[in-house]
Amino acid sequence: MKFFSLTDVGRRREINEDSVYTSGTFVGNIPNLFIVADGMGGHNAGDYASQNTVKKVVEVIEQLSEEHDVENLMEKAIDAANSYIYKKSRMDRRLKGMGTTLVLVSCVGDTATIANVGDSRLYVVNDSIKQITRDHSLVEEMIELGGIAREEARNHPDKNIITRAIGVKEYVLVDFFELKLKKDDKLLLCSDGLTNMLKDTEIHHIISENKDICEAGKILVDKANENGGRDNISVVLVEPFGGQDD
Repeated sequence: MKFFSLTDVGRRREINEDSVYTSGTFVGNIPNLFIVADGMGGHNAGDYASQNTVKKVVEVIEQLSEEHDVENLMEKAIDAANSYIYKKSRMDRRLKGMGTTLVLVSCVGDTATIANVGDSRLYVVNDSIKQITRDHSLVEEMIELGGIAREEARNHPDKNIITRAIGVKEYVLVDFFELKLKKDDKLLLCSDGLTNMLKDTEIHHIISENKDICEAGKILVDKANENGGRDNISVVLVEPFGGQDD
């Protein structure tokens, strides 16, 4: 397995409210774990939400030694993180209204288990690029109802309004996905600071043209900044079978 992560403040923000986590070795009973979180809230609240959500998810997974099912582990950890952030936001007025997106994946054999809340995304990249997660956002709902075309979504004035987030409500609904992996697949986890600046076709081209995922990841962030860098940018690239036959 090979992996790479990079998070960047971008060109318009003073604080990086994104958080990333990567482990190619066991976290509790999970053999590997990769996370991207994109925080929201005034002042340092978004930063606090994303960092502490990631921290709590990892902490709970490490503690649940009796649980071996990856999806159940993820669900319990995300529920605990949501409860923690929600309670903190109600106890400390400086953190009021904070929340964060969350996307995470673990690869076991040829199966990737993915969890998602919000509009940070996971893609599988090979000969093509496919978004596996579904955005929990207002514009995604508008697309599904036929209100706007998907091509319009990237520039829609309401594109940053998300309909689900960690820590905003007492309970959170998590989407889970299971993906069968093929030998040459690469997984991309990213915040919307990347996808609002680059089209899926551009992302696919960069990853395809740069076989080294470290180089590809750096170029993705550089290109997002060149295109305006209006938000924090986070990228995690994973090659589940990388290095096995190199």
